[in-house]
Parts: sequence; C-alpha cells; structure tokens
Amino acid sequence: MAEVKQLVKGLADQHGRSMESLLPILQGIINQEQHISEDAMVEVARELNISAAQVYGTATFYSFLHTKPLGKYVIRVCKTITCMMHGKNQIIQELEAVLKINLGETTHDRLFTLLETNCLGQCHKGPAMLVNDEPYTELTPEKVRAIIMKYKQQELNVN
Repeated sequence: MAEVKQLVKGLADQHGRSMESLLPILQGIINQEQHISEDAMVEVARELNISAAQVYGTATFYSFLHTKPLGKYVIRVCKTITCMMHGKNQIIQELEAVLKINLGETTHDRLFTLLETNCLGQCHKGPAMLVNDEPYTELTPEKVRAIIMKYKQQELNVN
C-alpha cells in the first residue's frame, strides 16, 4: 500500500492535482503497475480530492485502462465493422483456440490476455490486432498462430 501511495503522490506531483490530471495519473499507474487497483483508485481520489466513484468511472470507461491484472502480452483485436468484414471473427476464434481462453480472459500462466478494442487505425489492412504496442495487420489464422508461437518461443528463450 505504501508503494501505491508513493506512486500516486509522485504522479500527482508530476501532473498536478486538478481533474484534468486524472487521466494522465491513471495512465502513469498503468505504465508502472499494468492495472489500477482499488487501493490506487482510493489514493488518486485522495490526492485529487474527488470521489473514488469518479476515479472508478474513468478507470473503467477507457479500454486501455484496466482494473484487473492482465497477462504479460495483451492482445487487442480490432472490433470495427471493417475488420469484421475482413474476417475478425475468424481471427478471434483462432486466438481463442490457440490460447485456450475466451475474449476477456487471461491464460493460466498469465502470459496472454485476449481483448477486443475499438478502431486501431488500420482499417485498410484489417483484420488487425495489437500485442502490447506492436500492431499486426492483414491477419489470417495462419499468421495468428505464427505470431503467438513467436511470443511463446520468446518466453522459452528468456527462461
């Protein structure tokens, strides 16, 4: 708890303590902790002198802010109509089969989390997904399997 308190105080010192500082502070917490815990939300509310409900509302509104721990690799599949027309559903089915999880879930080894997100700005090359900050476009089931295998192999090489 002391670590969270110190993190939030440092972010508030950096970004300020006005309502406009809320989103940059929450993004700073995500950058450090990968999710925004209840303790962090309470601390942000104290630092900015706003209600915890306001902090929670903001933290749960934006798709790139998370209130639950995620996997090391967060896979975000574009859910726009354009990507859907280019086979997004087939890509999600392949990801679910390869990872053995459903949308919104994290693998048991905490390596992968599978999410849908709004437009990734790659409509001309759909279907598209992000793995953390790395974009992948013109996806096929074969490409998806190769991408996941690359990340799994990377983990084996690290360990």
